[in-house]
Formats: sequence, structure tokens, C-alpha cells
Amino acid sequence: MENGFRFCTESHLVKMLAIRAKNPIQLLEGIKKVPSASIYYHTHRFLQQHYYASPEPPNDFAYWISNVLGLRELGESIASVEIVDFNSLDEIRKEYIKRLEEHIFGGRSMIDCVEGHEFHFLSCKTFVHPTPFVATNLDEFKDIVGKIYINSIYFHIFEPRLRFQRKENDFSAWLRSIGEEMLADRISKLDPYAFTIEGLRKRIVNILERDD
Repeated sequence: MENGFRFCTESHLVKMLAIRAKNPIQLLEGIKKVPSASIYYHTHRFLQQHYYASPEPPNDFAYWISNVLGLRELGESIASVEIVDFNSLDEIRKEYIKRLEEHIFGGRSMIDCVEGHEFHFLSCKTFVHPTPFVATNLDEFKDIVGKIYINSIYFHIFEPRLRFQRKENDFSAWLRSIGEEMLADRISKLDPYAFTIEGLRKRIVNILERDD
């Protein structure tokens, strides 16, 4: 059917970049030059790996600054970047650069990490795979969302805006295409970072059931 929704999922091949940092200056230099996939990995890794855990995903940069360097104020500043407020990875990168530069050029505390505890920049290559599941109407869509692989929920909600520069997530776009404007708007307005991935699935199902 022309308006059917094909559910996809994804897998990742993580690779280590030949870039590491032992202090905020080197971290800043690394953030400026690593590929956008690295920025994405270090801000979304926890969501993908711990989808039943706390909805507040740790930021790898902030974690290293706070727990390895002991620079709590800077770590809190980096951790407080609200990813949902940005429309692209380049915008997120610029915000990290801005906050690191404010710390460095402001003459605040600087320290090198203990040898062996450097920040290693990682990146990942993403592979997208179609699943056997296709929804041709709202009831089928709701049923599949309730049972599809968790990586598929992640892919269709998180990837479109930041990675693919689309205006909204795939679920909302499809619902809008079949005339379900209200459902599309409600899912589009969700802050996906406020939930675990499993919690996000339940929230979306509730919206589709018009129970909430």
C-alpha cells in the first residue's frame, strides 16, 4: 500500500578515532574536528545501550570532565546542554565549543588527567535495516509500535531530526500523511530525552490509543 509505514531498525559499528584529550583545551580541539557522528555517539550512546534505565542520558564529555578531571562546574555546564533544543549536530557542537571556550578563556581552573584516563573520541558507522513489519492503517501501526524492536523506536524518533535533518520524527510524519494531524502533533511535541526508550514507547502507544 502506497501510504504504508515500513519499520526499520539500525545497528552500529563503533570505531576509535586517533584523537584523545587530557585536559579541556585538548577536548575543545577534538570536539572542533571530529566528525558529527562522534558528537552524536558521545551524546546518545547511553540512550541506545540502557533503554530501561534513567531517562537522563549521561553526556560522555560532561562525565569525563566532572569525574576524571574533577572540574564540576564545567562538567555541569556541558551536561546542562539541552539537546532537544537544537536542530542539528553542528549546533550542538557549537554550543559545546562555546561553553568550553568560556571556561578556558575565562582563566578558570585547568588540569591534566592522570595518565591512562584520557578522553578517547569514538565514532560509529550506522547501518539501517528494514524489518518485516509494515503498517497500512492506524490500528496496525499502534500494534506494531507496541511490540517492535526497541532499536526501531530509537531510529524513527531520534535519528530523523539530528542525523537526517528532517523537521520531525518518522512516526509523526507518517501519521500526518494519513490525516492524523492531532496524533502527529502530540508525538512531535514529546521531549524524547525525558523518557527511557521503553517509557517513550509506552507514551506513544498511549497517545495512539487516545487514552492520554
